[in-house]
Amino acid sequence: MPDKVQVLELDVNLTTVPSVVRILMDWAQRRESRYVCIANVHMCMECHDHPDFREVVNGADLVVPDGRPLVWMQYLLGHRKASQVRGSDLTLALCEQAGRAGVSVGFYGGTPGVLDRLLSILQELYPDLKVAFLHSPPFRALTHLELTKDVERINASGVGILFVGLGCPKQERLMAQQRGSVQAVMLGVGAAFDFLAGAKPHAPRWMQEAGLEWLFRLAYEPKRLWRRYILLNPRFLWLAGKQLLLRKKKGSVPSS
Repeated sequence: MPDKVQVLELDVNLTTVPSVVRILMDWAQRRESRYVCIANVHMCMECHDHPDFREVVNGADLVVPDGRPLVWMQYLLGHRKASQVRGSDLTLALCEQAGRAGVSVGFYGGTPGVLDRLLSILQELYPDLKVAFLHSPPFRALTHLELTKDVERINASGVGILFVGLGCPKQERLMAQQRGSVQAVMLGVGAAFDFLAGAKPHAPRWMQEAGLEWLFRLAYEPKRLWRRYILLNPRFLWLAGKQLLLRKKKGSVPSS
């Protein structure tokens, strides 16, 4: 398994898109029950503020750095090969490889319209891909019976990879709860369904590389996201700076 780097209280693996695809495809072909978290600043701060959620994320089988600031922190903490693994990029790479390998995939979350559009796009991009499960659960909390039926349907579909798009922290808590029950690799991809289906626009590549994707998303959805970015981002920068200063006082760590 890839090494981990602690960013604040979050343990983030040192990964690349190809290495994550190899690991997840190996698990998926054996239909192992696993869950993977795709981490950004929001998730990092949720872990900082809520110890119970920190246990959920750090207990995942893999935590990949979706947010550019997390990659920068890995680099500044001495790991020069740190690489960003964006949820949308990983979803497409896995769908391409799953189609080639004959591994069925499923999608859980989003809205019916977004799922229909996403299915159409993926079938056009990857004709060999088998999408064996699609479900848009109610936004409210599900009953035990509803969850049980969903798990039964997922397992009966035979999917090896289940993309979960319920948003953080809901999707991470659900995946942790269902590890051992869902016989597939669960991947919490947040808003990737919306991005890939064209329901929400991607930030320009230069903004992604500059770590300004949050600014693009804030401008697009200010009412929904202002609390997350205006309140959490400055706190993250302050806490990250403290971590780097403490590391400098203790001495440098060998680069990996």
